[in-house]
Amino acid sequence: MKKLIVSYILLLFGAFLQGMSMSFFLFPHSIPSGGAAGLALLMNHWFEFPLGLSLWLANAVFLLFAYQYFGSSWTFRTIIAVATTSTTVSILASHVPFPHVHIILDILAGSLFFGVGVGILIRVGSSSGGMVIPALMIASYKKWSPGKVMMVINLLIFLLTSLVIDYKIVVFAVICQFLSTHIIDYIYELRIQRLALLTPYWRKK
Repeated sequence: MKKLIVSYILLLFGAFLQGMSMSFFLFPHSIPSGGAAGLALLMNHWFEFPLGLSLWLANAVFLLFAYQYFGSSWTFRTIIAVATTSTTVSILASHVPFPHVHIILDILAGSLFFGVGVGILIRVGSSSGGMVIPALMIASYKKWSPGKVMMVINLLIFLLTSLVIDYKIVVFAVICQFLSTHIIDYIYELRIQRLALLTPYWRKK
């Protein structure tokens, strides 16, 4: 029981760090940390939805399909992570002012906090939601590499976001992805081995 409580505390902390990185460092420059964040920025740009609500809507559709592929425990933890991240973005983006010194510093700080947050989520058996879900579903069905599928999906969304909002976004987003991915790998060194062990349980028995 103690181990379970600690895992959920870490889950909430990781999701908070992810939301903080988006609110304070990335979203003010319209930089998506991933595919779902890119969709959230587009919904905010087109329909003026609040960023927190947009982030939740960007994840909700994929979460509906997650249960049959990944099981109840993974899906439940991911729902909590997405809800916590969306709530954090809603509160911080709207009510907490934050000074911005330079966009490069914001990208570095945003990548750091995002990478640490997602690394923690992966370690406790959850995910950041977003394009991880369809990427794993497609990869499982087509027998493709999950990382490559997710990279292609995210890149397409980054390109769309850059065309709609600002062409420089795709460059900043790729830099953010590169830095945060290395941080995630550092936080969770055995990520590849663990994913290999979890592979048989992607689909619900």
